[in-house]
Amino acid sequence: MKVSEIRAMSVDELKAKLADAREELMKLRFRQVTGQLTDTSRPRLIRRDIARMETILRERQAAEQATRMEGAA
Repeated sequence: MKVSEIRAMSVDELKAKLADAREELMKLRFRQVTGQLTDTSRPRLIRRDIARMETILRERQAAEQATRMEGAA
C-alpha cells in the first residue's frame, strides 16, 4: 500500500485497515509455522504497511494535539 493511499484515508478507515493488516499478519505467521506459506515476502510487506499506517496515525494525533495546545495558549 502506498503512503499516498494511506494519507487519503480517514482515521476510522485507517484504524479498520490497520486491524485487518494485523489479522492478516497473524494468519500468515500461522501458515509459516505450519509450512503452508508459499510467498515468504508477504509478512515483511504487511509489517511495513502496518508501520506506515501507525506512523500516519501518530502524525495525525500529534498534529491534533499541537492544534489543541495552540488554542489553549
